[in-house]
Amino acid sequence: MVARAEFGALFVDYYLHLGANAMKPAPEHDALFKRALVAFVLHTASRPRNELTAWTINFQEPRVNLFLAGDNETGTVTGRIFDENVKALPENIFYSDVVRGRGEKRRSAVTFSGADPVAAAEKFYEQSEQRVARFFEVGEEEFAMVTEHPDCDLAWLKTLTAEGAKTLATTESLGFLEKRVCRWHCGCNQAKLMEVLAPAMRSGSAGLFGEDEMIEIRCPRCAARHTITREAMEAFVAGNK
Repeated sequence: MVARAEFGALFVDYYLHLGANAMKPAPEHDALFKRALVAFVLHTASRPRNELTAWTINFQEPRVNLFLAGDNETGTVTGRIFDENVKALPENIFYSDVVRGRGEKRRSAVTFSGADPVAAAEKFYEQSEQRVARFFEVGEEEFAMVTEHPDCDLAWLKTLTAEGAKTLATTESLGFLEKRVCRWHCGCNQAKLMEVLAPAMRSGSAGLFGEDEMIEIRCPRCAARHTITREAMEAFVAGNK
């Protein structure tokens, strides 16, 4: 199966998100995240429409975690870079969490070498999905994923080059399946974050706010900045007893 997408608009939305929240990731971390975003979007777009998927990719060199989450029902993706307080581990590790419909969360984890999110995704496919997946840059901000399905010519797939992937439509008989649209969107807001903070607030506002009248917190999914006042938090807790 071939999944192919143009990422220009999604990259623009990602950088607009960074700018709106005054985030300036290190260039090497930013490059890693963009490659992870490519692999993640092509993967999720190839999955059933009722799936929620999250990847956490831990690198030991550079010491950074990449987080991505996608909802196939809404066609949305989000994510962030964690570059502080990242645990030292014996080796890199790739986590995939999936929820389908109303089912329970399923987690798989694989270790990998190197500092390439695409190679990590290919290792995930090989070990956890138990099939081959290859990722290619086939144009300016355009990428493709070719995955093994029954009766696949594995020798051909394993030796496929980027140049060969570019011309698949002319060298192979491809039957169109469907088109999906993916946009950058987290859905975080103050109400959701106040719900997370409510237990700490009920234990005493001093532990949450100290002497301040407002605090700034970041969304754990996309790192967006949210400012919450003590007054708003008190009203939220009072209204949700």
